Amino acid sequence: MQVKYYLLCHAAHPGSEAGDMRRGCCINTEQLSAEETFLRTFCCRSVTFSPSSMKRLLLLCLCLHAVLCDIEYDDYENEKAESKKVLDPRGHRPLTGGNERYIAPVVVPPPISGSGSYRGRPTIAPLRIPQRQEKEEQPDAGGCTHASEQMGVLCPTGCELKTTLLKQERNVKAVITDIRRDVNDLSRSSNTVYSYVDGLSSHLRDRQRLVDDNGNIITTYTSDMEEQHVFIKETIDTSFPSTIRHLQQILDTVRNKIQKIETAIMSQRDKCNKPCTVSCPIPVVSGKECEDIFRKGGTTSEMYLIQPDSFFRSYKVYCDMTTMNGGWAVIQNRQDGSVDFGRRWDDYRTGFGNIALPNEKGFCHKPGEYWLGNDRISQLSKMGPTEILFEMTDWTGSRVQAKYNQFTVQGENSNYVLSVAGYSGTAGDGLLIGAKELSGENRTMTIHNGMMFSTYDRDNDNWLPGDPSKQCSREDGGGWWYNRCHSSNPNGRYYWGGLYTKHMAKHGTDDGIVWMNWKGSWYSLKAISMKIRPFFPSR
Repeated sequence: MQVKYYLLCHAAHPGSEAGDMRRGCCINTEQLSAEETFLRTFCCRSVTFSPSSMKRLLLLCLCLHAVLCDIEYDDYENEKAESKKVLDPRGHRPLTGGNERYIAPVVVPPPISGSGSYRGRPTIAPLRIPQRQEKEEQPDAGGCTHASEQMGVLCPTGCELKTTLLKQERNVKAVITDIRRDVNDLSRSSNTVYSYVDGLSSHLRDRQRLVDDNGNIITTYTSDMEEQHVFIKETIDTSFPSTIRHLQQILDTVRNKIQKIETAIMSQRDKCNKPCTVSCPIPVVSGKECEDIFRKGGTTSEMYLIQPDSFFRSYKVYCDMTTMNGGWAVIQNRQDGSVDFGRRWDDYRTGFGNIALPNEKGFCHKPGEYWLGNDRISQLSKMGPTEILFEMTDWTGSRVQAKYNQFTVQGENSNYVLSVAGYSGTAGDGLLIGAKELSGENRTMTIHNGMMFSTYDRDNDNWLPGDPSKQCSREDGGGWWYNRCHSSNPNGRYYWGGLYTKHMAKHGTDDGIVWMNWKGSWYSLKAISMKIRPFFPSR
């Protein structure tokens, strides 16, 4: 800085004139900062100073420099403090210094893409309206004519009538054959119904006989107990006056038991009078997946049986056949907080919860709260190109969607690594770009694509692996593809009303059902569901 030149020159030439010092020290033409320019202008004026005045001037310049440096340092500290305020705990875990270091994810395996095994859905052929054929008018209806029109008309011999009767006879025979077959089927059905009713009547008579026998036994038992009661009472009155109260309590207990038995028998009788019904029937149509069921005619949204692989048993899943042309298999659903999602690794691997809920007619038309299972999700996503749809609802009834055209979950050997691509929707991309309210490395730490699945007993996130005090799943309430930690948390804790605070959370973190790019960290959604189906470009 230019002041240093003054100090050096004055030390080297203590007897020099001020003008000589100015000419020797103030002729430097290097680029100076704003502070140095100010000092140079102030100190290098074209005025003649004495050596003592020059010393005082130099001291004044040094004081000005110290003041300016202190102001700049305070501004830097304020900016640093403001930058720290942005890093409050949210869905991520901010860098706090020390030994903590962010571990970037490995190369993300691309999701399965291509055309897949499905093509466009077949269109329904239009109904053809049969055209009426005009009846050809005969020259002499009911009679016969010569081959040549010039020969005239023969006398009616009934030839035409015979031909007509023969034609009708063939048609009538076919109809009679169908009617005979229907009558035989009806007869067999009637016999079956009669046998069933007869068997039911026999069963009812046996049940009634059993009930009567039980009633007789109870009556006999009650009579015996009453006789014993009389005997005991007489005995107590004569020889055991001190135990009357105790025996009376025993008798009351026995009578209560008898009343319970009678009540149980009456309830059994009522149940036997009503026919047994299945509370939640499964539709007859089934397939490899919900898209296959839709193409086979299963167009109602309810619970179905699917079997993606013939070597494994079929299992239940709720199929959404109405949203975006249907064919969706619901792999996750949250709607009322009735199921705890803070589960172990094995539970998330096999699945848990209620697939569907029955309505008043006994059909499972409404999905329950459940997680289909990582093994099944991986199997369905690896059958071919798969798309996933997130549907979300807040506590005011507003709804948004997040759709990814490519979705694949690897097997358990890789800890169910997640791969997604091709976002579209209104909720905000929470899996590929992370939380939009963050920036830099803090935002990168909220990206879920390429992450392994984590539960509180199997830590696979990027927040200091192996440290039990820093586990995303343990702090955020459920299993998920956590990074460090999240921008979305569909399997978090269920909070009624939406808004919650860190004081309400178990570990002080945003452990609710969170989608940060829509509602932020401290708003827990009312409902969220995840649905997958095969992707094909012509959809």
